Amino acid sequence: MSSQRRTALITGATGFVGTHLVSRLLAEHWDVHIVVRPQVHAQALGRMVGIHEYDGHIDSLLTAMAESQPDVVFHVASFFTANHGPSDVEPMIESNILFGAHLLEAMWVYGIKNLVNVGSYWQHYNDSDYDPACLYAATKQAFEALLTYYANARNISAITLKLFDTYGPNDPRPKLLQLLYSAAIEGRRLEMSPGEQQLSFVYVDDVIDAFMIAADRMSHGLVAGIEAYTVDANVPLRLRDLVETFSKVTGRNLDVEWGAQPYRPRQVMVPYSRGIRLPGWSPKVSFEEGLRRLNSSGNDSESLRCPPSKALFQYSKELQPNPQGS
Repeated sequence: MSSQRRTALITGATGFVGTHLVSRLLAEHWDVHIVVRPQVHAQALGRMVGIHEYDGHIDSLLTAMAESQPDVVFHVASFFTANHGPSDVEPMIESNILFGAHLLEAMWVYGIKNLVNVGSYWQHYNDSDYDPACLYAATKQAFEALLTYYANARNISAITLKLFDTYGPNDPRPKLLQLLYSAAIEGRRLEMSPGEQQLSFVYVDDVIDAFMIAADRMSHGLVAGIEAYTVDANVPLRLRDLVETFSKVTGRNLDVEWGAQPYRPRQVMVPYSRGIRLPGWSPKVSFEEGLRRLNSSGNDSESLRCPPSKALFQYSKELQPNPQGS
């Protein structure tokens, strides 16, 4: 890593991956600035972080860019829902496309060249070059189309990291591990799909390693235009095998009724396998080791912040982890 002190501007800094990224950057002596919505309380991230509000207008991002002058922008923020409804369309487009366009324009105005962007393996349904599994994935692709223009016409360099299923401590998202922990604690039967879908879980420390390697690659001038890489596990797990591993490592018994729920429409059965891994990166933490780390903290259910049973019941019917870091 470079010994020169650098400055980062982060979107999505209050989300799961974002908070871990802020902690790592501060630990490695970066100057850190974050962009938040006015209603978001970010003081918990500490006094070492510069906080800039985005009010939906580009002027607020122009101010943030002028004041922070970052060496690297980390674009982690997104609006995610697997099965969108009519009321989700506008906020999803505003968050995943308009906000990103404002960010790129502000970068160009102030001569900021380096962007680390977050994509999703859900952009590659059926292991295709591009086939969005849901509207969320389509908006991620739409932003990448905008990014192509800014790379070609405005000389911005970017690395897009295609994230798979992220997990780790202090995760507020209603995801699979929260579902399993809560069901085990409550002694509640889980009605699941047949369970043949494969999942690629990556521990959050490994995910943050990828962000840092990407930033270092940019700092050394190794990126021209756009590069895209996958951040995936060495070996994907069938859902059935994942649940069995969870029970074995945690010692928590689960009552699962396989096949009680159908697969959701456009269920991702096999994670994207044809992407290129980020040079110099590979996952270090196996799924079993990641679970052991959660257990060894002594507060597995607290660190996972199990959501209410009603939310978990709905999630068990959908049963698809959020592929996004935020």
